This record gives sequence, structure tokens and C-alpha cells, in this order.
Amino acid sequence: MTLPCFELHPGTAPLLVSFPHSGEGLPEEIARRMTPFARVLADTDWHLPRLYAFVRELGASTLVATHSRYVIDLNRPPDNENLYPGQDTTSLVPIDTFAGEPLYMAGEAPDAAEIDARRERYWQPYHEALQGELARLRRAHRRVVLWDAHSIASRVPRFFDGLLPALNLGTVDGLSCAPALEAAVTDVLAAQRSVDWVCNGRFKGGFITRRYGSPDAGIHAIQLEMSQRCYMDEEPPFAYRPELAQRTAPLLAAMLAAALKWAGPR
Repeated sequence: MTLPCFELHPGTAPLLVSFPHSGEGLPEEIARRMTPFARVLADTDWHLPRLYAFVRELGASTLVATHSRYVIDLNRPPDNENLYPGQDTTSLVPIDTFAGEPLYMAGEAPDAAEIDARRERYWQPYHEALQGELARLRRAHRRVVLWDAHSIASRVPRFFDGLLPALNLGTVDGLSCAPALEAAVTDVLAAQRSVDWVCNGRFKGGFITRRYGSPDAGIHAIQLEMSQRCYMDEEPPFAYRPELAQRTAPLLAAMLAAALKWAGPR
């Protein structure tokens, strides 16, 4: 049986939470060409739908990728443009890990035709579902919040120096959402002292935030890149840590509740 490209759970609130990097699916025709290190899937946004399980109680829609970002990166532009000019980044169809390790055995990396096929098979359906759900919610609500949920190891020297802040919000320097929404969310973080955070630091928002955040059209997008130390072990087997998650989830819930309060009724 072929694994679907995504799982969409429609909600009623003006909130869609997207999980483009939490998938673990790796088709055999791809996996057999990969290195043993690649098949560990180290760069997955592990356990995020579990951490965010509370959003269903808020009435939010969720869109969850089922395949690994090593198959194709759903948060990259279809033309593979670098969203952070001058900085290192992985590509639409990655050929190496965050640690710089090759994903494929010698001579087995995908060629241009395979990249095109993966874009059509995996990338396009996810984005069609994302666009469709945003349009549905927008018909029902005056303002809709798109929350793009991510996580990453706390230390990735390839991409940033030192220890990453626990919570890294991105609004493309204020372009992807209304200033009042950014303020509503950051006010929640400013009122607490348990975790460090930054807005529009190293991570300003990937393709999803940039492409779909359109305040003038009533779609307001925020990306949250979370350090995995907030809720899990960062070494294999990448175990979920309930005692950490129980401290982190209420803060996430408070931010999303503030976003929903800002979005308001129809």
C-alpha cells in the first residue's frame, strides 16, 4: 500500500498548524540507495504532532507530512531558491544531512528527472492541501493564522553558532503576519522566564511562511523553530521526554490561544 503524502484533519477554528518535517516515511526504492547514516533520519522534526496534540482541542486544523524531509523538503521553494542568501542550507531534495554527511551511496543521488518526479509526487499534493485548507478556513473567518511547526537539534554548527534559543519565531521580519499578531504571541513569551526565545533571529521563516503569509488577504503566518531539548532526547533513538514536554506544551498552548484571541470571531 502506498503511504499518503499527508494527513489532514480539518478543524473549525481560524488556525491551521502545519508539520512539514515530522514525516518518517522512506520509500524502499529511495532507501535502498541511501547510506546507513541517512536511514536513521536524524534531521526529522521528531514527535511534533504528539507535542502539539492539544491543538485539536482548540479546534485547529492540522496538516502532517508523512514522508521524510530526505525524500523532499516541503518547506523549500519548488525552484530550490536559497531563502537565506549567503548562508548554507539544504536543498529541495537533500543530498546531505545537517551534519554534512552524504545521504546517498556513491553514484546514487537523484538526478533532475527524479527531482521533478518527487516534486510532483510528494511536494505538490502537500501544498495543494495546504492552500485548500487555508482557503476553506478563510471563507469561514475574517482572519486565519497559519502556524508552521518545526524543531531542530540545539546545536547544528553547519547552520548556526553555539546553542540555539529554545523557541525561535519567524515572521519574515514582520512581513508574513500583522504586527498585532506577532505582538500577541511574543507578549506571551516576554511574560515568562522559563525558556529563552527570539523572533526573526537565525530562522525567519521558510517557504511555507513566506509563500502563504499574506496579511492583506487575511492569512497570517508564523513559523516556530523549537530546540528539541525542550521535549526530547537529541541523540538516537530520539526518545520523547514527557517530563520536558509537559513543561513546554502549556507555553505553546498559551501562544496559540493568544493567536486565536487575536484572530477573533468571524
